[in-house]
Formats: sequence, structure tokens, C-alpha cells
Amino acid sequence: MAATQEKATPCCLDAAPAKSSALLRKASDPMRDWTVSGSDPSEDPIRNRAAVPTLIRPIETLPAASTNTTATKGIPVMLRAQTSHPLEPLSAAEISVAVATVRAAGATPEVRDSMRFVEVALVEPDKHVVALADAYFFPPFQPSLLPRTKGGPVIPSKLPPRQARLVVYNKNSNETSVWIVELSEVHAATRGGHHRGKVISSKVVPDVQPPMDAMEYAECEAVVKDFPPFREAMKKRGIEDMDLVMVDPWCAGYHSEADAPSRRLAKPLIFCRTESDCPMENGYARPVEGIHVLVDMQNMVVLEFEDRKLVPLPPADPLRNYTPGETRGGVDRSDVKPLQIIQPEGTSFRVNGHFVEWQKWNFRIGFTSKEGLVIYSVAYIDGSRGRRPVAHRLSFVEMVVPYGDPNDPHYRKNAFDAGEDGLGKNAHSLKKGCDCLGYIKYFDAHFTNFTGGVETIENCVCLHEEDHGILWKHQDWRTGLAEVRRSRRLTVSFICTVANYEYGFYWHFYQDGHIEAEVKLTGILSLGALQPGETRKYGTTIAPGLYAPVHQHFFVARMDMAVDSKPGETFNQVVEVNVKVEEPGKNNVHNNAFYAEEKLLKSELQAMRDCNPLSARHWIVRNTRNVNRTGQLTGYKLVPGSNCLPLAGSEAKFLRRAAFLKHNLWVTSYARDEVYPGGEFPNQNPRIGEGLATWVKKNRSLEEADIVLWYVFGVTHIPRLEDWPVMPVERIGFTLMPHGFFNCSTGGGRPPEYMRFGPQGQWDDCKTYSEWTTG
Repeated sequence: MAATQEKATPCCLDAAPAKSSALLRKASDPMRDWTVSGSDPSEDPIRNRAAVPTLIRPIETLPAASTNTTATKGIPVMLRAQTSHPLEPLSAAEISVAVATVRAAGATPEVRDSMRFVEVALVEPDKHVVALADAYFFPPFQPSLLPRTKGGPVIPSKLPPRQARLVVYNKNSNETSVWIVELSEVHAATRGGHHRGKVISSKVVPDVQPPMDAMEYAECEAVVKDFPPFREAMKKRGIEDMDLVMVDPWCAGYHSEADAPSRRLAKPLIFCRTESDCPMENGYARPVEGIHVLVDMQNMVVLEFEDRKLVPLPPADPLRNYTPGETRGGVDRSDVKPLQIIQPEGTSFRVNGHFVEWQKWNFRIGFTSKEGLVIYSVAYIDGSRGRRPVAHRLSFVEMVVPYGDPNDPHYRKNAFDAGEDGLGKNAHSLKKGCDCLGYIKYFDAHFTNFTGGVETIENCVCLHEEDHGILWKHQDWRTGLAEVRRSRRLTVSFICTVANYEYGFYWHFYQDGHIEAEVKLTGILSLGALQPGETRKYGTTIAPGLYAPVHQHFFVARMDMAVDSKPGETFNQVVEVNVKVEEPGKNNVHNNAFYAEEKLLKSELQAMRDCNPLSARHWIVRNTRNVNRTGQLTGYKLVPGSNCLPLAGSEAKFLRRAAFLKHNLWVTSYARDEVYPGGEFPNQNPRIGEGLATWVKKNRSLEEADIVLWYVFGVTHIPRLEDWPVMPVERIGFTLMPHGFFNCSTGGGRPPEYMRFGPQGQWDDCKTYSEWTTG
């Protein structure tokens, strides 16, 4: 993933005046590569590379025996140089080098030719390495991140080399292997990847199937459409033009031993368009029912085919298409005037590579092929208290979409869109649409394709500011005077398409110190066909011969918290808060009393919890060593939004792979290899409880730990007529809100310091009510 240059542009439709080149400027020195809005980089207060020697006390001699780390007075001494930040996403050159290294390590030409590259990801270093890099090697330098030791810290002169982790599928042997490759600056900078890295380790992972790839999907579609019995079955339905046919190769999931990972399987769903000259036609409007296909994705052959039931194709619905214009069944609105978002002095955020500063927030942007957007090292600059960490890593690590129709083929639709497909790999380029409005900073993303080539999604991540209404307001009724402040938020987002559905993932940072995670669901419903006069109990009839099955969408947010904690510190705990009604009696003579009751979640098994709106239940991550001005422990609370649990029996097949859906909240003590709640390879996975449900059985203590929150949230979708042909955006999410974190002193009647506007905390130019009314 790479930060793009000169891309802070207005929306394609509501175009604002062209932005001055002074608003986005890149310095040639990579250590001073700042995108500063409205200012000259030479005037930026952040120290440049020349300041590094004044901060670093070099080590006279470096140990020669070790290739990893050597501890000296509690601070590890690193060997090997790196000028890229340890959390910087892999560049296209690094991906090429990693692929070339693994391919060259193949034992024979046959092995090398059969290698398929599912994923190439950065090996994220230990937290103390990230702390070291942020403290002394990359601006803004933050020495306070490192713990103090007797005699002062011994600062190493170099960081460890970057590493890449590759998931490789062998198409001949049907084996999946994981490789670790060491990269260096020389390797990464070499054009074409002719110079290889160094293989650190490789191992075969038995009995798994890695995620499917777009190249496999395209090949599977071609194989099915070329299969003579399939062509004959479509001919019975009046379709001879195979260009009209859409084959969506859904993963097989796991329903019985026949789905075991000894074979790489897909069970496609079939759809059919009506017009060959309309590439944007909504083909999902005509599902093909009654055809069963099983495809061997390793050898690309049809294993099973059966035309079980002839269901007529739904008639062409005049409202089926989502394209503009009257010729496609709709009328475009003509009464909407242009809406422009302009920032005449530029944006308020600053970007250095993938490091972002806005107001008092700072964090790093990352991206992976499985999770998509990742937010690292979230911290808040709080006046004299300086940098206060909130979270080490935030991301969406899995999503599951189970359908509630027991009929074939819908009962087996329970996609793991991250683990089986990859949210990041399915992301969009945002440059051609108005996915974000205003002045935008875009970031590109780099991935490997199935054959080992590097693909780039331009403008994959969007960073921009948004007005968000009123932050706070009060009017004195005696004087008629009012004080009001506008709210502004910084939004980081990306959007992906997985078959028929679109998902937008957003992290919003607010001026009052809270963070909102939001998912926007839209796209096309996955539909079924009906016999004439037939209805279905488990769905909504939305057009003649067409129904939309009921289903649910679940998302899992993984939050590696660090509330007021330096990297690696174990000073956080989680308390659950429930509001209770006081028992009638002398303490509640008016029967109106209620209070908040806190309960410490002491262990992982105790911390499997569900939402309860009847008690306003929420959870607080607290620092056990830091207090605010009233003596309370500082914290951040997780406030649920609307939510649900799986509407399925305890023996439902998809819950074998998705046991993590059984609770809304899980809490674990940080472990580096515990990232994906369903395990890394959920595709065709028969193992009950692998992943999060297994990890918590260790029942590690949470009373004072390095806390990881896993929040599972979802929506139950009972389709409406209004969801056709395109489902309007539905929003769900949650909030991380400061709770006793800030000392909100309002001295002199002014609002809290953290509610001030602008990067230097200057006051907003909002006028009082009387000033507006008197002109």
C-alpha cells in the first residue's frame, strides 16, 4: 500500500475549485515526506532527519553472534538497517522480491510452476520494535514511548529487517504452505525483483484450504459454462447465449465429510442476464434455480452436476437495473442542485507516508489483503500530559453472512468474506466515483495475484474531513446568549465488493476524543426464483417469480487496546457496566432510583458477554496504574450500537466454523498469533471451535493484562420491496468513547481543552446567537 501524491481532489460530480499545489507538497527526503495542508513543509515544526543524531546515543559495538535481538538494560539491540517504518505496508517491489524468493526456493521446476500465491503480508514486528521506531527513528520522535531504565536507555543504531509472510497454494499437490521471507533495502529497491530475499522458514499446513482467488473464480466460471450438460440445462430454460450467464463460485463451506479440505471445492450459484448489449445489467435479478454444480478448483473440472428441478427464469423486471436513465427502467432525478464541499485553506490533517496527524489525534494507516484497512498506534495528544495511547491496532478481522432459508441452495450460503475471499483483495479503486466528498487524501494498495504478479488498487483508502453537525451547544434563557461549537470528524475508509454485496468500512475520529467504527451495507440482494404462484416462508417476494431470502450479516472488530499504556505494557483491565433499578425500600421510597454497577471481568471465560439494551450494558477498558483528577482509573468504553445474535439452532453447521458468533464480546490477553477469530483458514474447515472459541479456553487472567477486545456485531436483514433493485445503505457499528480519560475542567466557563478546534487548539469562529441575529 502506498500513499499517493497530489490526490487531495474534490468529488468528481460536485467539483470544487482546483486546489493549489501548495496544499499538497512532498519533500524529496523520505524522512521529511510530509503532506501539509496550507503550509510550507520547510516551516513544519516536526524535526527532520538532521535531528536524529541529537536523539540517538549510538552503541559503540554491536554483538556479532546474534541475527535477531540482544537485550541490554531492558532495551533490545537491533542489527540490520531499515529506513521504512516497521508498520509501513509492503511496497510493490517488496512483494515482487518475496514472491521471487519463494519461487526460487522450490525444489523442482514442477514445484515452482505449480505455486499459486494467495497472500503476501507484512510480518508485523513485536510491539517493542514499533515503540523503538516511533521513539527514535521516525518523526514525530517520541522517546517517552520507551520505558525508563537505570542509567537511561541504550539506543540501538539500527532496526531489524522487514519480513513478509506468504501463503502459497501448490496446485499440483493441493498443499498449503506458509513462508517467512526476510527483506532488505537492497532487495526492495531492486527493479523487477531480480535480487531475492532470504527464506527464514517454511512449513506445510495440513488439512486446510486457503482463500479463493479472483483468477480461480474466472476460470471456474469458464469451465462451468463450457460443460455440455450445463449448456443443455440452460437451453431447457431458453438460454443458449453463454455470455448472458453469470457463475458465482461460492466456497463450499463445511456441511459434511464430503466438504473436507482434502479437495478444493466450489459450489457455484447461477444467474442470467437478459441483454447481451448491457454489461451493467443486474444479472442477479434472474437466479437460475434447480441446478447443482460441484467444481474441483484444483484441477478445474466439474465433479458433480445435476439438473434437479426446472424452475422458470423470473421474467425481466422493468425495475431490475441499477444503471441511470429511463431506458433501464427508471427516471433520473432532475431537481437536485449541486452540493459542494470546499476547504479554501486546505485540509487540517497532515500525512507523512502512512502516518496521520489531525487535531490531537495521530495514528498509522495499514492495509492487508484479508482485513483491508488497519489502523495502528492510535494516540491522543493531551496538552501537558503529552501523547496518550488508546489502541495499538484496530481492524475488522472477519465477517460471516448466514442465510435463513433451509431450501437448496440457500441453506449452504454462509460466506466468510474475509477468511474465504479477503476484504482487502476485493476493495475498490475510489478515483472514479464520489465514494468520498470534499478534499481527499488517497492511499494505494498492493497485492499479489494468484500467479505471483503484483496488482495495485489505486485510491483504495480514502482519508478526509467531514462536518458532523453540532458538537455541543447551550443557550442561557435569561440573557438569550448561546454558545455552540461545530463538530468535525476525520474519516478513514475503504469499500469492497464480495459477489453481490458492497461493504464500506469506516473509522471516524472525533474532536471530543471518541472513535466510531461503522459498516455500511449496500449492493444487490442474493435472490431465489419461484414457481408461478409460489411464495416462500423464509423470504420476501420482491418481483414476479423472485424472492429475497432472510439472512444476517456479522462483523468482528479486533481491537488491540493500549489505554494509557506504552507498547507491551500489561496495565489494562475490562469492567462490565450494567444499570440496575434499586430495590423498593428506604433507599428507593419513590421507586425511581437506578444506578450503574460495575463488575471486573477477571478471566477470558468470564468475559464472554452479550449486549443487553435493557440494562444499558457497556464495557470499559481501564488503565490500572493511571488516574484522573478525581482519582478514578482512566479508561475507554465500548458502547454497542444495534446488534443481534445468530438466529440458528446450536447444531447449525456454519456455527462449527463460526463459534465466535455465539457472543457479542470476547476478551483475550494479547498473543501475537491470535488474529483471526475463525482461524486463518476457515474455508472448508471441519474443526469445531477453532480460533477464538478455543483460545479463551486457556482462561488467561484479565485483571491486569495486555487487553484485546473482540466485538461481534450484526444485522438481521428481512428484505423489503424498497431493497430492490439496489439495497439502500444500512449502517451498523459501535463507539469507543473516553470514560474518565480526560480531565475535562471547564475553567472560566470555557469548553474542555480537547473540544477546541484546529491543529493548535484555536477556537472555532462560530458566533454566538446574539451576534448572528444582530449581524
